[in-house]
Formats: sequence, structure tokens, C-alpha cells
Amino acid sequence: MSALNAPLAAGLVAVASGALAYVFLMPALSGERRAEQRRKALGQPRAVLAERGAAANRREQVAKSLKELEAKKDKTKVTLELRIARAGLDWSRQKYYVVSAILAFVLTLAAFLVSQNLIISLLALFVGGFGLPAWMLKWRQKRRVAAFIEELPNAMDVVVRGLRSGIPLGDCLRMISREAKEPLRSEFRVAIEAQALGLPMSDAILRMYERVPVTEVNFFSIVIGIQQKSGGNLSEALGNLSRVLRERKKMAGKIQAMSMEAKASAAIIGALPFVVGGGTYLSSPEYTALLWTTSVGKIALVVSGLWMLAGVLVMKKMINFNI
Repeated sequence: MSALNAPLAAGLVAVASGALAYVFLMPALSGERRAEQRRKALGQPRAVLAERGAAANRREQVAKSLKELEAKKDKTKVTLELRIARAGLDWSRQKYYVVSAILAFVLTLAAFLVSQNLIISLLALFVGGFGLPAWMLKWRQKRRVAAFIEELPNAMDVVVRGLRSGIPLGDCLRMISREAKEPLRSEFRVAIEAQALGLPMSDAILRMYERVPVTEVNFFSIVIGIQQKSGGNLSEALGNLSRVLRERKKMAGKIQAMSMEAKASAAIIGALPFVVGGGTYLSSPEYTALLWTTSVGKIALVVSGLWMLAGVLVMKKMINFNI
């Protein structure tokens, strides 16, 4: 029996030794002990690392949502109907063409009666048919966007207070569509009507960005889209957005105040050639008339006008700031 027990005891000792070697040596060989030491040295327990992993997953979801919103936004094609809607008009395409034709006819007739020149009349036809209507739409869109941005932070505050009081987001937006000033009221009414027809709220707000293409509306649509896809405290996000919008408005006012000197200088420099030319014509009409009675004078006028246009565009670029 002793002869049989000796090999058995030796086997048990070998197995026990192997198990002890696996327990103590395997963590060191696999790097787990070194990783645990690094985590302890940095003061990062496993709970913190798990929280960081969850935050990383959330960031991935937010990035994915942003990419989807940007892809939808880039697909927007600026048609004539969309430009008319951005200007706040309820015109159809046919009505816009009729108004453009009337403007072209009136401006061409006036130019022909004053100048009796066919080239000037054709130029007036082009300006009245294409330039003036487009400028009118752009001017109305600029005024409408300024009014929208003026009221948007107040609308965000209404939504934040409503959400903190327990009112659903849809009811908060309906409140804005009834009580806010124009054009904010009509834009939110369109979004509410789109949602009533089955469109998700994020897509309805994204359509608002198509009609009011400013960064502030893009921020709002991104916040709503991310909240619906990833969750989170919407009232806190919209409160931060309202604060950011007010800070942007404050920064725009500071920039406008600081750039007034440059704008005044640009206006003086741009008006100086006309003032000097008008004064010279009043004092010496024969001397100034050489500019439009001789070929050299006409060429000089055209070249000077082109150089002035380039200078005005450069000065406008220098004094315009995008926030």
C-alpha cells in the first residue's frame, strides 16, 4: 500500500503545485495584475471605467444622430417655392412670375422713356425681371430671420418652464404656436400640423430649419432629435440652448458696435468718388463731360466702376462677421 500511496501522493502534490502556480503566475503573465495596478495608480475603479464606457456609447449614439440630421439637411434643395416660403409670402410660382413680369415691364418702360437707349432698356429689363424680385425675396427673408431669432430664446424659456412643470413637449409647442409673435407662431404652427399628420417631432423641427435656415433653428432641431433618439433631460438641454442663443445675440451686438467705425469708414470711402464727381460736374461741366462723350472717358468710367465694385466687395467682406 505504501508503494501505491507514494505515486498518488506525488501526483496530488504535482496537481496542487500546478494549481497554485496557475493562480499566482497567470495574472502576472496575462497582464491583468499590471492593468489592475495601473487602475489603482490612476484612481479609476471598475465602476468609473464602466461609466466611461456608457458615456462613450452615448457619444456614439449622439454622433450617429448628428450624422443622420446632417444627411437630411444636406438633401434640402432650395426651390423657388422654398425661397418664397422663407420670405414669408404665400405666393405661388405663377404669381411670382407675374409680379416679376410687371416689374420688368415698368422698369424697362421707365428706362426707355428717360434714356431713349436700347441697351439701358435691356439692362433695366434684366434687373426688373430677375434681379429685383430675387433681391426682394432675400430682403424679406433677412427681416423674417432676424425677427425669428429675436423671439426664439423666449420660446425656449417657455418650453423649459413647461417641461419642468410636467407639461408634455407637444403641448408646450402648441402654446408657442398660439401665443408667440410672428414669424415664430406660424412656423411652430406648421410644425404642429406636420406632427398631427404623423410626422415625428424631430423631422417636423428639421423642416422648420428648411424654412428658416439659421444656426439657431439647427441647434433646436438637433437637441430635439438627440433627445428622442438617445434620451436625456430635455429641459436642461433646452435651458442651455436658450442661454447659448442669448449669448450669441449678445456677441452679435458687441461685434456690431465694434464694427460701426469700419462700416462708417467704408461708407465714406464708397461715397467719396460720387461726391467728388458730382462737385466737379457742378463746377466744371465741360471738363467732366469728357468721361461720357469720348471713348477714352467711357473706358475710364467702366474700369473705375469695376475697381470700385471690387473695393466695395472687399470692404464688405472685411466688416462682416459670422458668429
